[in-house]
Amino acid sequence: MQELGLKSEKASVEQLGIKDATVHWNLSPKKLADIAVEAGQATRTNSGAISVDTGEFTGRSPKDRFIVKDEITEDAVWWGNINIPFDSEKFDKLYDKVVAYLSGKEIYARDAYACADDNYRTNIRVVNEYPWSNLFAYNMFLRPTESEIKSFNPDWTVINAPGFKANPEVDGTRQHNFAILNFKRKIALIGGTGYTGEIKKGIFSALNFELPHLKNTLSMHCSANMGKDGDTAIFFGLSGTGKTTLSADPNRQLIGDDEHGWSNENTVFNFEGGCYAKVIDLSAEKEPDIYNAIKEGALLENVVIKDGDIDFKDGSKTENTRVSYPIDHINNIAQPSIGKNPKNIFFLTCDAYGVLPPISKLTPGQAAFHFISGYTAKVAGTEAGITEPVTAFSACFGAPFMPLHPTKYAEMLSKKMQDAGVNVWLINTGWTGGPYGKGSRMKLPLTRAMITAALNGQLDNVEYTNHSVFHVAIPKECPGVPTEVLSPRGTWNDDEGYYAQANKLADQFNKNFEKFAEFANEEILAAVPTIKETV
Repeated sequence: MQELGLKSEKASVEQLGIKDATVHWNLSPKKLADIAVEAGQATRTNSGAISVDTGEFTGRSPKDRFIVKDEITEDAVWWGNINIPFDSEKFDKLYDKVVAYLSGKEIYARDAYACADDNYRTNIRVVNEYPWSNLFAYNMFLRPTESEIKSFNPDWTVINAPGFKANPEVDGTRQHNFAILNFKRKIALIGGTGYTGEIKKGIFSALNFELPHLKNTLSMHCSANMGKDGDTAIFFGLSGTGKTTLSADPNRQLIGDDEHGWSNENTVFNFEGGCYAKVIDLSAEKEPDIYNAIKEGALLENVVIKDGDIDFKDGSKTENTRVSYPIDHINNIAQPSIGKNPKNIFFLTCDAYGVLPPISKLTPGQAAFHFISGYTAKVAGTEAGITEPVTAFSACFGAPFMPLHPTKYAEMLSKKMQDAGVNVWLINTGWTGGPYGKGSRMKLPLTRAMITAALNGQLDNVEYTNHSVFHVAIPKECPGVPTEVLSPRGTWNDDEGYYAQANKLADQFNKNFEKFAEFANEEILAAVPTIKETV
Protein backbone atom coordinates (compact mmCIF):
# COMPACT_ATOMS: atom_id res chain seq x y z
CA MET A 1 0.00 0.00 0.00
CA GLN A 2 1.55 3.34 -1.03
CA GLU A 3 1.91 6.27 1.38
CA LEU A 4 -1.23 8.36 1.41
CA GLY A 5 0.21 11.42 3.11
CA LEU A 6 -1.71 13.90 5.22
CA LYS A 7 -5.47 13.68 5.45
CA SER A 8 -7.78 16.52 4.54
CA GLU A 9 -8.55 19.20 7.10
CA LYS A 10 -11.90 17.52 7.74
CA ALA A 11 -10.17 14.39 8.91
CA SER A 12 -7.39 16.18 10.80
CA VAL A 13 -6.54 15.08 14.32
CA GLU A 14 -7.22 18.65 15.36
CA GLN A 15 -10.88 17.61 15.42
CA LEU A 16 -9.88 15.32 18.25
CA GLY A 17 -8.26 18.17 20.16
CA ILE A 18 -4.67 17.31 19.21
CA LYS A 19 -2.93 20.57 18.26
CA ASP A 20 0.23 21.28 16.28
CA ALA A 21 1.18 17.63 15.89
CA THR A 22 3.18 16.21 13.01
CA VAL A 23 0.82 13.48 11.83
CA HIS A 24 1.90 10.53 9.68
CA TRP A 25 -1.23 9.07 8.07
CA ASN A 26 -1.62 5.51 6.86
CA LEU A 27 2.08 4.71 6.52
CA SER A 28 3.02 1.35 5.04
CA PRO A 29 4.19 -1.46 7.33
CA LYS A 30 7.72 -1.12 5.94
CA LYS A 31 7.86 2.60 6.63
CA LEU A 32 6.53 2.18 10.17
CA ALA A 33 9.04 -0.60 10.85
CA ASP A 34 11.91 1.49 9.48
CA ILE A 35 10.94 4.47 11.66
CA ALA A 36 10.69 2.30 14.76
CA VAL A 37 14.11 0.72 14.13
CA GLU A 38 15.78 4.07 13.33
CA ALA A 39 14.33 5.56 16.51
CA GLY A 40 15.77 2.72 18.58
CA GLN A 41 12.30 1.52 19.56
CA ALA A 42 12.54 -1.80 17.69
CA THR A 43 15.04 -4.44 16.60
CA ARG A 44 14.95 -6.02 13.17
CA THR A 45 15.21 -9.80 13.33
CA ASN A 46 16.76 -12.17 10.80
CA SER A 47 13.25 -13.20 9.74
CA GLY A 48 12.49 -9.63 8.60
CA ALA A 49 9.99 -8.99 11.40
CA ILE A 50 10.68 -6.29 13.97
CA SER A 51 10.65 -6.85 17.71
CA VAL A 52 9.68 -4.40 20.46
CA ASP A 53 9.46 -4.41 24.23
CA THR A 54 6.11 -3.10 25.42
CA GLY A 55 7.60 -1.86 28.69
CA GLU A 56 6.07 -2.20 32.12
CA PHE A 57 3.01 -4.09 30.86
CA THR A 58 3.44 -7.28 28.85
CA GLY A 59 -0.25 -8.20 28.99
CA ARG A 60 -3.66 -6.69 29.49
CA SER A 61 -4.52 -5.10 32.82
CA PRO A 62 -8.17 -6.12 33.45
CA LYS A 63 -8.50 -4.13 36.68
CA ASP A 64 -7.65 -0.96 34.76
CA ARG A 65 -10.29 -1.41 32.05
CA PHE A 66 -13.30 0.87 32.46
CA ILE A 67 -16.58 1.71 30.72
CA VAL A 68 -18.09 5.17 31.02
CA LYS A 69 -21.42 4.91 32.83
CA ASP A 70 -24.02 7.06 31.06
CA GLU A 71 -27.53 6.84 29.66
CA ILE A 72 -26.38 4.37 26.98
CA THR A 73 -24.62 1.93 29.28
CA GLU A 74 -26.20 2.38 32.73
CA ASP A 75 -28.99 -0.18 32.36
CA ALA A 76 -27.35 -2.39 29.71
CA VAL A 77 -23.84 -3.17 30.96
CA TRP A 78 -23.24 -5.95 33.50
CA TRP A 79 -21.38 -3.84 36.04
CA GLY A 80 -18.92 -5.43 38.46
CA ASN A 81 -15.25 -6.26 38.79
CA ILE A 82 -15.03 -7.00 35.04
CA ASN A 83 -16.99 -4.04 33.69
CA ILE A 84 -15.89 -1.24 36.01
CA PRO A 85 -17.83 2.04 35.75
CA PHE A 86 -16.07 5.34 35.02
CA ASP A 87 -17.49 8.82 35.53
CA SER A 88 -18.25 10.68 32.27
CA GLU A 89 -16.97 14.03 33.53
CA LYS A 90 -13.71 12.46 34.67
CA PHE A 91 -13.40 10.82 31.26
CA ASP A 92 -13.76 14.19 29.51
CA LYS A 93 -11.07 15.75 31.70
CA LEU A 94 -8.71 12.80 31.27
CA TYR A 95 -9.31 12.81 27.51
CA ASP A 96 -8.36 16.49 27.36
CA LYS A 97 -5.13 15.71 29.23
CA VAL A 98 -4.23 12.91 26.82
CA VAL A 99 -4.80 14.95 23.65
CA ALA A 100 -2.84 17.83 25.21
CA TYR A 101 -0.01 15.35 25.85
CA LEU A 102 -0.06 14.26 22.19
CA SER A 103 -0.21 17.85 20.92
CA GLY A 104 3.04 19.06 19.38
CA LYS A 105 4.36 15.51 19.05
CA GLU A 106 5.16 13.37 16.03
CA ILE A 107 2.29 10.87 15.95
CA TYR A 108 0.88 8.14 13.72
CA ALA A 109 -2.72 7.86 12.52
CA ARG A 110 -4.52 5.17 10.57
CA ASP A 111 -7.94 4.53 9.08
CA ALA A 112 -9.08 0.92 9.35
CA TYR A 113 -12.22 -1.07 10.01
CA ALA A 114 -13.57 -4.12 11.81
CA CYS A 115 -16.06 -6.79 10.63
CA ALA A 116 -15.50 -8.48 7.27
CA ASP A 117 -19.27 -8.59 6.61
CA ASP A 118 -20.18 -5.22 5.07
CA ASN A 119 -23.53 -5.26 6.87
CA TYR A 120 -21.67 -4.85 10.16
CA ARG A 121 -18.62 -2.88 9.07
CA THR A 122 -17.32 -0.54 11.77
CA ASN A 123 -14.87 2.17 10.68
CA ILE A 124 -12.04 2.88 13.11
CA ARG A 125 -9.57 5.75 13.32
CA VAL A 126 -6.47 4.88 15.35
CA VAL A 127 -4.09 7.56 16.66
CA ASN A 128 -0.83 6.25 18.14
CA GLU A 129 2.05 7.83 19.96
CA TYR A 130 4.48 5.18 18.64
CA PRO A 131 5.01 3.92 15.06
CA TRP A 132 5.08 0.24 16.09
CA SER A 133 1.68 0.60 17.80
CA ASN A 134 0.38 1.88 14.47
CA LEU A 135 1.93 -1.13 12.73
CA PHE A 136 -0.04 -3.33 15.14
CA ALA A 137 -3.24 -1.49 14.11
CA TYR A 138 -2.38 -2.08 10.44
CA ASN A 139 -1.86 -5.78 11.08
CA MET A 140 -4.87 -6.43 13.28
CA PHE A 141 -7.69 -4.40 11.74
CA LEU A 142 -9.12 -4.73 8.25
CA ARG A 143 -7.52 -2.48 5.67
CA PRO A 144 -9.63 -0.13 3.50
CA THR A 145 -8.74 0.65 -0.12
CA GLU A 146 -7.20 3.97 -1.07
CA SER A 147 -10.51 5.16 -2.53
CA GLU A 148 -12.31 4.18 0.70
CA ILE A 149 -9.78 6.16 2.74
CA LYS A 150 -10.50 9.33 0.77
CA SER A 151 -14.11 9.36 1.95
CA PHE A 152 -13.50 7.71 5.33
CA ASN A 153 -15.64 8.63 8.33
CA PRO A 154 -14.86 6.82 11.60
CA ASP A 155 -17.49 5.15 13.75
CA TRP A 156 -14.97 4.69 16.58
CA THR A 157 -11.70 6.40 17.47
CA VAL A 158 -8.81 4.85 19.37
CA ILE A 159 -6.44 7.27 21.14
CA ASN A 160 -3.33 5.37 22.25
CA ALA A 161 -0.72 7.19 24.36
CA PRO A 162 1.55 4.69 26.16
CA GLY A 163 3.82 7.45 27.47
CA PHE A 164 1.03 9.33 29.26
CA LYS A 165 0.58 8.43 32.92
CA ALA A 166 -2.63 9.26 34.77
CA ASN A 167 -2.78 10.63 38.29
CA PRO A 168 -5.21 8.21 40.00
CA GLU A 169 -6.21 10.63 42.77
CA VAL A 170 -7.18 13.30 40.26
CA ASP A 171 -8.18 11.30 37.17
CA GLY A 172 -10.26 8.54 38.77
CA THR A 173 -8.14 5.64 37.52
CA ARG A 174 -6.84 2.83 39.72
CA GLN A 175 -3.22 3.46 38.79
CA HIS A 176 -1.34 5.31 36.05
CA ASN A 177 -2.44 3.03 33.19
CA PHE A 178 -5.98 2.79 31.81
CA ALA A 179 -8.15 1.57 28.94
CA ILE A 180 -11.55 3.27 28.89
CA LEU A 181 -14.52 2.83 26.53
CA ASN A 182 -16.93 5.71 26.03
CA PHE A 183 -19.97 4.52 24.04
CA LYS A 184 -21.50 7.98 23.82
CA ARG A 185 -18.42 9.61 22.34
CA LYS A 186 -17.36 6.38 20.56
CA ILE A 187 -13.81 6.63 21.89
CA ALA A 188 -11.40 4.03 23.24
CA LEU A 189 -8.87 5.92 25.36
CA ILE A 190 -5.67 4.03 26.27
CA GLY A 191 -2.74 5.38 28.25
CA GLY A 192 0.16 4.36 30.44
CA THR A 193 0.63 0.95 28.80
CA GLY A 194 2.48 -0.06 25.65
CA TYR A 195 0.83 -3.47 25.45
CA THR A 196 -0.82 -3.42 22.03
CA GLY A 197 -3.46 -6.00 22.91
CA GLU A 198 -5.37 -3.24 24.69
CA ILE A 199 -6.03 -1.66 21.27
CA LYS A 200 -7.66 -4.69 19.69
CA LYS A 201 -9.49 -5.76 22.84
CA GLY A 202 -10.89 -2.25 23.25
CA ILE A 203 -12.61 -2.45 19.87
CA PHE A 204 -13.62 -6.07 20.50
CA SER A 205 -15.31 -4.99 23.73
CA ALA A 206 -17.12 -2.19 21.89
CA LEU A 207 -18.43 -4.64 19.29
CA ASN A 208 -19.43 -7.07 22.04
CA PHE A 209 -21.79 -4.39 23.31
CA GLU A 210 -23.07 -2.93 20.06
CA LEU A 211 -23.63 -6.06 17.95
CA PRO A 212 -25.75 -8.09 20.42
CA HIS A 213 -27.40 -5.11 22.12
CA LEU A 214 -28.18 -2.98 19.07
CA LYS A 215 -28.06 -5.34 16.08
CA ASN A 216 -29.10 -8.71 17.56
CA THR A 217 -25.93 -10.28 16.20
CA LEU A 218 -23.86 -12.61 18.37
CA SER A 219 -20.25 -11.59 18.99
CA MET A 220 -17.85 -14.37 19.94
CA HIS A 221 -14.32 -14.79 21.31
CA CYS A 222 -13.44 -17.68 19.02
CA SER A 223 -11.49 -18.81 16.00
CA ALA A 224 -13.15 -20.17 12.85
CA ASN A 225 -12.23 -22.10 9.74
CA MET A 226 -14.01 -23.54 6.71
CA GLY A 227 -13.76 -26.85 4.85
CA LYS A 228 -13.58 -27.37 1.10
CA ASP A 229 -17.36 -27.82 0.97
CA GLY A 230 -17.97 -24.55 2.81
CA ASP A 231 -18.70 -26.13 6.19
CA THR A 232 -17.74 -23.72 8.97
CA ALA A 233 -16.31 -24.74 12.34
CA ILE A 234 -15.97 -22.48 15.39
CA PHE A 235 -13.42 -22.91 18.20
CA PHE A 236 -14.02 -21.29 21.59
CA GLY A 237 -11.26 -21.37 24.17
CA LEU A 238 -9.23 -19.35 26.62
CA SER A 239 -5.53 -18.62 26.23
CA GLY A 240 -3.41 -21.77 26.11
CA THR A 241 -6.17 -24.16 25.03
CA GLY A 242 -5.13 -24.36 21.36
CA LYS A 243 -7.64 -22.03 19.72
CA THR A 244 -5.17 -20.51 17.26
CA THR A 245 -3.25 -23.75 16.68
CA LEU A 246 -6.26 -25.97 16.00
CA SER A 247 -8.03 -23.50 13.71
CA ALA A 248 -4.89 -23.24 11.54
CA ASP A 249 -5.63 -26.54 9.79
CA PRO A 250 -3.79 -27.14 6.50
CA ASN A 251 -6.90 -28.87 5.12
CA ARG A 252 -9.26 -26.00 5.96
CA GLN A 253 -9.33 -22.29 5.19
CA LEU A 254 -8.79 -19.96 8.14
CA ILE A 255 -11.57 -17.40 8.60
CA GLY A 256 -9.97 -15.84 11.67
CA ASP A 257 -8.21 -16.77 14.90
CA ASP A 258 -9.82 -14.73 17.69
CA GLU A 259 -12.94 -12.59 17.20
CA HIS A 260 -16.07 -13.23 15.13
CA GLY A 261 -19.71 -12.37 14.68
CA TRP A 262 -22.58 -14.74 13.86
CA SER A 263 -25.18 -12.78 11.95
CA ASN A 264 -28.91 -13.12 11.36
CA GLU A 265 -28.03 -13.59 7.67
CA ASN A 266 -26.35 -16.89 8.61
CA THR A 267 -22.78 -15.70 8.18
CA VAL A 268 -19.81 -16.09 10.50
CA PHE A 269 -17.48 -13.16 9.91
CA ASN A 270 -14.07 -12.19 11.21
CA PHE A 271 -13.80 -8.89 13.10
CA GLU A 272 -10.11 -8.57 12.34
CA GLY A 273 -7.62 -8.42 9.52
CA GLY A 274 -4.82 -10.24 11.27
CA CYS A 275 -3.68 -12.65 13.95
CA TYR A 276 -2.18 -12.01 17.39
CA ALA A 277 -0.55 -15.26 18.41
CA LYS A 278 1.42 -16.42 21.40
CA VAL A 279 4.92 -17.50 20.41
CA ILE A 280 6.35 -18.99 23.60
CA ASP A 281 7.93 -22.34 22.65
CA LEU A 282 6.89 -21.82 19.01
CA SER A 283 8.52 -24.11 16.46
CA ALA A 284 8.22 -24.76 12.74
CA GLU A 285 7.34 -28.39 13.48
CA LYS A 286 4.51 -27.73 15.96
CA GLU A 287 2.91 -24.66 14.37
CA PRO A 288 4.29 -24.08 10.86
CA ASP A 289 1.65 -21.56 9.81
CA ILE A 290 2.39 -19.17 12.67
CA TYR A 291 6.15 -19.76 12.44
CA ASN A 292 6.22 -18.96 8.72
CA ALA A 293 4.04 -15.85 9.23
CA ILE A 294 6.85 -14.19 11.22
CA LYS A 295 8.43 -12.28 8.36
CA GLU A 296 8.65 -8.70 7.13
CA GLY A 297 5.55 -6.82 8.30
CA ALA A 298 5.12 -8.90 11.46
CA LEU A 299 5.53 -7.31 14.89
CA LEU A 300 7.02 -9.37 17.73
CA GLU A 301 6.53 -8.33 21.35
CA ASN A 302 8.72 -9.05 24.38
CA VAL A 303 10.68 -11.89 22.82
CA VAL A 304 14.41 -12.42 23.40
CA ILE A 305 16.62 -11.82 20.34
CA LYS A 306 20.07 -13.40 20.09
CA ASP A 307 22.26 -12.42 17.13
CA GLY A 308 19.14 -11.51 15.19
CA ASP A 309 17.40 -14.83 15.84
CA ILE A 310 14.28 -15.20 17.99
CA ASP A 311 14.66 -17.41 21.04
CA PHE A 312 11.10 -18.69 21.28
CA LYS A 313 11.88 -20.77 24.37
CA ASP A 314 13.05 -17.78 26.44
CA GLY A 315 10.21 -16.47 28.59
CA SER A 316 12.43 -14.32 30.81
CA LYS A 317 10.57 -11.13 29.84
CA THR A 318 7.15 -12.77 29.94
CA GLU A 319 5.46 -16.05 29.09
CA ASN A 320 3.04 -13.92 27.05
CA THR A 321 5.38 -13.37 24.11
CA ARG A 322 3.37 -12.40 21.03
CA VAL A 323 3.42 -11.70 17.32
CA SER A 324 0.91 -9.78 15.20
CA TYR A 325 0.72 -10.19 11.44
CA PRO A 326 -1.83 -9.61 8.66
CA ILE A 327 -4.01 -12.63 8.03
CA ASP A 328 -2.64 -12.95 4.49
CA HIS A 329 0.68 -14.04 6.03
CA ILE A 330 -1.18 -17.35 6.38
CA ASN A 331 -1.43 -19.20 3.05
CA ASN A 332 -4.73 -21.03 3.45
CA ILE A 333 -7.28 -18.32 4.28
CA ALA A 334 -10.88 -17.60 3.35
CA GLN A 335 -11.22 -14.47 1.21
CA PRO A 336 -13.15 -12.53 2.33
CA SER A 337 -13.02 -13.69 5.97
CA ILE A 338 -16.62 -14.92 5.99
CA GLY A 339 -18.17 -18.37 6.37
CA LYS A 340 -21.67 -19.82 6.47
CA ASN A 341 -23.63 -21.09 9.47
CA PRO A 342 -21.34 -23.43 11.43
CA LYS A 343 -21.94 -27.18 11.41
CA ASN A 344 -19.65 -27.86 14.37
CA ILE A 345 -18.65 -25.87 17.44
CA PHE A 346 -15.73 -26.88 19.65
CA PHE A 347 -15.27 -25.73 23.24
CA LEU A 348 -11.57 -26.10 24.04
CA THR A 349 -10.32 -26.55 27.58
CA CYS A 350 -6.90 -27.40 28.97
CA ASP A 351 -7.95 -29.50 31.97
CA ALA A 352 -4.88 -29.90 34.19
CA TYR A 353 -6.91 -32.12 36.53
CA GLY A 354 -7.00 -34.85 33.85
CA VAL A 355 -10.73 -35.35 34.47
CA LEU A 356 -12.55 -34.27 31.31
CA PRO A 357 -12.66 -36.56 28.25
CA PRO A 358 -10.46 -35.65 25.27
CA ILE A 359 -13.64 -35.34 23.20
CA SER A 360 -17.30 -35.43 24.21
CA LYS A 361 -20.57 -34.39 22.64
CA LEU A 362 -22.81 -31.85 24.37
CA THR A 363 -26.57 -31.40 24.48
CA PRO A 364 -27.87 -27.83 23.96
CA GLY A 365 -28.24 -27.44 27.72
CA GLN A 366 -24.72 -28.71 28.36
CA ALA A 367 -23.40 -26.41 25.63
CA ALA A 368 -25.01 -23.40 27.32
CA PHE A 369 -23.65 -24.51 30.71
CA HIS A 370 -20.08 -24.90 29.47
CA PHE A 371 -20.30 -21.66 27.48
CA ILE A 372 -21.39 -19.73 30.57
CA SER A 373 -18.68 -21.50 32.62
CA GLY A 374 -15.81 -20.94 30.19
CA TYR A 375 -13.47 -23.33 31.99
CA THR A 376 -9.81 -24.05 31.63
CA ALA A 377 -7.07 -24.82 34.16
CA LYS A 378 -3.64 -23.34 34.58
CA VAL A 379 -0.67 -25.12 36.06
CA ALA A 380 0.26 -23.58 39.38
CA GLY A 381 3.98 -23.63 38.63
CA THR A 382 6.99 -25.73 37.77
CA GLU A 383 8.71 -25.58 41.17
CA ALA A 384 9.34 -28.91 42.92
CA GLY A 385 6.30 -30.15 44.78
CA ILE A 386 3.82 -27.70 43.23
CA THR A 387 1.54 -29.81 41.08
CA GLU A 388 -1.89 -28.48 42.01
CA PRO A 389 -3.74 -27.02 39.02
CA VAL A 390 -5.56 -23.70 39.31
CA THR A 391 -9.03 -23.45 37.76
CA ALA A 392 -9.92 -20.48 35.57
CA PHE A 393 -13.53 -19.69 34.67
CA SER A 394 -14.23 -16.95 32.15
CA ALA A 395 -17.87 -16.63 31.08
CA CYS A 396 -18.43 -16.98 27.32
CA PHE A 397 -14.72 -17.88 27.03
CA GLY A 398 -13.98 -14.15 27.13
CA ALA A 399 -15.49 -12.44 30.19
CA PRO A 400 -12.97 -9.55 30.26
CA PHE A 401 -14.33 -8.33 26.91
CA MET A 402 -18.06 -8.91 27.42
CA PRO A 403 -19.96 -5.79 28.58
CA LEU A 404 -23.39 -7.48 28.68
CA HIS A 405 -24.54 -10.17 31.11
CA PRO A 406 -23.10 -13.57 30.08
CA THR A 407 -26.57 -15.08 29.81
CA LYS A 408 -27.34 -12.64 26.97
CA TYR A 409 -24.58 -14.19 24.85
CA ALA A 410 -25.43 -17.71 26.04
CA GLU A 411 -29.10 -17.35 25.08
CA MET A 412 -28.18 -16.02 21.63
CA LEU A 413 -25.67 -18.83 21.07
CA SER A 414 -28.12 -21.51 22.24
CA LYS A 415 -30.84 -20.27 19.89
CA LYS A 416 -28.49 -20.04 16.93
CA MET A 417 -27.07 -23.51 17.60
CA GLN A 418 -30.51 -25.06 17.72
CA ASP A 419 -31.78 -23.16 14.65
CA ALA A 420 -28.72 -24.23 12.66
CA GLY A 421 -28.63 -27.82 13.98
CA VAL A 422 -25.02 -27.50 15.12
CA ASN A 423 -23.03 -30.27 16.78
CA VAL A 424 -21.24 -29.04 19.89
CA TRP A 425 -18.13 -30.76 21.21
CA LEU A 426 -16.06 -30.35 24.37
CA ILE A 427 -12.36 -30.91 23.64
CA ASN A 428 -9.83 -31.38 26.44
CA THR A 429 -6.37 -30.42 25.20
CA GLY A 430 -4.98 -30.79 28.73
CA TRP A 431 -3.94 -33.79 30.79
CA THR A 432 -4.68 -37.49 30.45
CA GLY A 433 -3.69 -40.50 32.57
CA GLY A 434 -3.63 -38.37 35.71
CA PRO A 435 -3.45 -34.71 36.70
CA TYR A 436 -0.57 -32.35 35.97
CA GLY A 437 2.52 -33.79 37.65
CA LYS A 438 1.41 -37.40 37.15
CA GLY A 439 -0.27 -37.71 33.77
CA SER A 440 0.80 -36.30 30.42
CA ARG A 441 -0.49 -33.61 28.06
CA MET A 442 -2.83 -34.85 25.35
CA LYS A 443 -0.85 -35.22 22.12
CA LEU A 444 -1.72 -32.64 19.47
CA PRO A 445 -1.99 -35.21 16.61
CA LEU A 446 -4.62 -37.13 18.62
CA THR A 447 -6.62 -33.94 19.28
CA ARG A 448 -6.46 -33.10 15.58
CA ALA A 449 -7.65 -36.63 14.71
CA MET A 450 -10.66 -36.29 17.04
CA ILE A 451 -11.61 -32.89 15.61
CA THR A 452 -11.21 -34.19 12.06
CA ALA A 453 -13.45 -37.17 12.84
CA ALA A 454 -16.11 -34.85 14.24
CA LEU A 455 -15.89 -32.55 11.21
CA ASN A 456 -16.14 -35.48 8.78
CA GLY A 457 -19.22 -36.92 10.48
CA GLN A 458 -17.33 -40.05 11.55
CA LEU A 459 -18.65 -39.74 15.13
CA ASP A 460 -22.30 -39.42 14.10
CA ASN A 461 -23.13 -43.12 14.33
CA VAL A 462 -20.72 -44.49 16.93
CA GLU A 463 -21.77 -45.67 20.38
CA TYR A 464 -21.49 -43.22 23.29
CA THR A 465 -21.32 -43.55 27.06
CA ASN A 466 -22.21 -40.81 29.54
CA HIS A 467 -19.71 -39.46 32.06
CA SER A 468 -21.03 -40.18 35.57
CA VAL A 469 -20.07 -36.76 36.99
CA PHE A 470 -20.24 -34.33 34.04
CA HIS A 471 -22.88 -36.29 32.08
CA VAL A 472 -21.28 -35.52 28.70
CA ALA A 473 -21.42 -38.18 25.95
CA ILE A 474 -18.07 -39.88 25.28
CA PRO A 475 -17.57 -41.75 22.00
CA LYS A 476 -16.39 -45.33 22.47
CA GLU A 477 -14.36 -45.22 19.27
CA CYS A 478 -12.78 -42.60 17.02
CA PRO A 479 -10.76 -43.07 13.81
CA GLY A 480 -7.05 -42.55 14.34
CA VAL A 481 -7.31 -42.55 18.13
CA PRO A 482 -6.53 -45.52 20.41
CA THR A 483 -9.75 -46.56 22.16
CA GLU A 484 -8.15 -46.48 25.61
CA VAL A 485 -7.41 -42.73 25.23
CA LEU A 486 -11.10 -41.82 24.94
CA SER A 487 -12.05 -42.74 28.51
CA PRO A 488 -10.33 -40.41 31.00
CA ARG A 489 -11.06 -42.71 33.95
CA GLY A 490 -9.60 -45.67 32.05
CA THR A 491 -6.29 -43.86 31.44
CA TRP A 492 -5.74 -43.33 35.18
CA ASN A 493 -5.81 -46.97 36.39
CA ASP A 494 -6.90 -45.47 39.72
CA ASP A 495 -10.67 -45.11 40.09
CA GLU A 496 -10.50 -43.69 43.60
CA GLY A 497 -7.95 -41.04 42.62
CA TYR A 498 -9.84 -40.20 39.43
CA TYR A 499 -13.18 -39.63 41.11
CA ALA A 500 -11.56 -37.62 43.90
CA GLN A 501 -10.26 -35.22 41.25
CA ALA A 502 -13.53 -35.34 39.28
CA ASN A 503 -15.52 -34.40 42.39
CA LYS A 504 -13.07 -31.60 43.19
CA LEU A 505 -13.43 -30.15 39.69
CA ALA A 506 -17.22 -30.60 39.67
CA ASP A 507 -17.45 -28.73 42.97
CA GLN A 508 -15.53 -25.80 41.51
CA PHE A 509 -17.79 -25.78 38.43
CA ASN A 510 -20.86 -25.72 40.66
CA LYS A 511 -19.57 -22.94 42.90
CA ASN A 512 -18.71 -20.83 39.86
CA PHE A 513 -22.18 -21.45 38.39
CA GLU A 514 -24.02 -20.25 41.50
CA LYS A 515 -23.96 -16.63 40.30
CA PHE A 516 -25.68 -17.64 37.05
CA ALA A 517 -28.13 -20.25 38.36
CA GLU A 518 -31.07 -17.88 38.85
CA PHE A 519 -30.91 -16.95 35.15
CA ALA A 520 -30.68 -20.55 33.91
CA ASN A 521 -33.52 -22.63 32.49
CA GLU A 522 -34.19 -26.29 33.38
CA GLU A 523 -32.20 -27.58 30.41
CA ILE A 524 -29.08 -25.71 31.56
CA LEU A 525 -29.61 -26.70 35.21
CA ALA A 526 -29.73 -30.35 34.13
CA ALA A 527 -26.15 -29.96 32.84
CA VAL A 528 -24.74 -29.13 36.27
CA PRO A 529 -22.19 -31.80 37.31
CA THR A 530 -23.17 -34.36 39.96
CA ILE A 531 -20.79 -35.14 42.81
CA LYS A 532 -20.17 -38.91 42.84
CA GLU A 533 -20.40 -40.10 46.44
CA THR A 534 -18.91 -43.57 45.99
CA VAL A 535 -16.45 -45.11 43.57
